[in-house]
Parts: sequence; structure tokens; C-alpha cells
Amino acid sequence: MTLSLPLSQYCVLFLSLSPFFLAIAAAPVISLALLVLSYEGGRSLLGVAGGLIFSAGGDCCLIWPELFLHGMASFALAHLLYSLTFLSTRYSSLSPSSSLSHFFCLLLWLLGGGFYAYLFPFLQKTPDAATLTPGVGVYVALIVLMATLAVRTRHLLIILGSLIFMTSDLTLALQTFKVTEPLEYGRQIVMTTYYLAQLLIAVGDIKAVEGRDEFAKLKKSY
Repeated sequence: MTLSLPLSQYCVLFLSLSPFFLAIAAAPVISLALLVLSYEGGRSLLGVAGGLIFSAGGDCCLIWPELFLHGMASFALAHLLYSLTFLSTRYSSLSPSSSLSHFFCLLLWLLGGGFYAYLFPFLQKTPDAATLTPGVGVYVALIVLMATLAVRTRHLLIILGSLIFMTSDLTLALQTFKVTEPLEYGRQIVMTTYYLAQLLIAVGDIKAVEGRDEFAKLKKSY
């Protein structure tokens, strides 16, 4: 009896089924969640820390193609928690949005809508088109909402993180739904931009909390 797969592929398959591999996949984002928790406490579980935990769950789900929808749902919840955080009072002391930021937010919605329209015929060709097509539409709306609210914060790290997150997901979608041929180093590009986006959002939110605390101390001194 001969092996139908090379030994190296059997090793990869074994690792992908092991809890150790799942821990490795989720470790970077879980570490960021713990960092945010250490600075902000348990309340951040309903904010950026919670979003990072849902993202880690999404990372684990995406290891298996059949759990793609579950992974997308986890990331959608993460974007929802990020959005709620960007609406919180910690950013309320920042100056109101300018007309330029409003214009930029409009561009984000046009980009999101245009990308979904471009992706639509490819989604229709997937085996789970009836579920995947509206699901991707909801996901696109949530990530654009998250980026729009990030722009509203006027916090550079938060804005950069949200835009890089959109870029990462756009690159992943183009390859996953076979819009383009698999890119050389495509996975590396997706993962690098994804981890960078999460890092910027986490650090940006910590700095926003620190800035709010300093503002409160300054206000009390007068």
C-alpha cells in the first residue's frame, strides 16, 4: 500500500488538526488582546480586546475551508466591537470631523460597494452562494462601517489599522473567490497586513485611553 500524499503533506495535515497548531495560529492576536486587557481592564472585553478575541477565533476557523462562514462571522463580530469602541467617550474629546474626513468616509463606502458589486458574480459561482453572497455583503458593510468610524476618531494609528485591515481582507477575498490567480507570496501579504492592522488598532486604542486619562487629570488641575 502506497501513500496517496507526500509525507510532508501528511505532517501539515496532522499539525492543522492539533490544538498546538491552533494555539500558534491564534497566539499573536491573543497576545494583543491580553495587552489591551492589561491596560484597560475587563471593560475592554466589550471593545478592542473582545474584538481581538473574536478575531483569534476567526483565525482558527479559517484553517478549515468548511468553517469559512464561521470565521467570517467571528471577524464580523470583531468589527462590530471595534466600531462600538470608536463611538465611545474615550474619543469624544477629539475635535469634530472635517469635511475632508466626511469625503473620505464617502469614498470608503463607494469603494466597499464597488468591490462587493465586482465580487458578486464570483460569489454566485461558489457552492454556498445562497448563504455566502449575502454574508459577504454584510461583512463588507461592517468592515467599511468600522473604517468609517475609525476615520471619525481622527487617531492616526486607528485609521491606518482599519485601512490596512480592509486591504488585507480585499487581498484575501480576491484569492479565495478566484477573482485572480493565487498571488506569489499571497498568504504572506495577507497575514502581514492582517497582523499589522490588529497591532495598530490595539496600540492606537491603548494610546487613546492614556490620552483620555491625561486629559482628565489636566481638567481636574484647573
